[in-house]
Amino acid sequence: QVQLVESGGGLVQAGGSLRLSCEASGRTFSSYFMGWFRQAPGKEREFVASIGWSGHATYYADSVKGRSTISRDNAKNAVYLQMNSLKPEDTAVYYCAARRKLYGSGVSQYEYDYWGQGTQVAVSS
Repeated sequence: QVQLVESGGGLVQAGGSLRLSCEASGRTFSSYFMGWFRQAPGKEREFVASIGWSGHATYYADSVKGRSTISRDNAKNAVYLQMNSLKPEDTAVYYCAARRKLYGSGVSQYEYDYWGQGTQVAVSS
């Protein structure tokens, strides 16, 4: 069992930056593939970024590629999402997720086993 707690969301002006954090409970964090997803009001949850167990493999949605960086610190049981050059369309609740399956891009939300409660990101124009 893994429990995930996101933090770091908030209100920011367009062009600004935020760093989201996700802290995980449990001693086997390094064995999980991690992902970030987001859900805007009235829209489906969508993939943002994911990272393999070692941190070497990373994947990004086209909408955030070049503006965001996903990273993890297995010693701290944490995964991060640095978001720069934020746009109003980045406004959403951002969720952290963990997946036991270690390989693949992690784009599909249905492959994840554990989810956090989410953290709100609002970008004003």
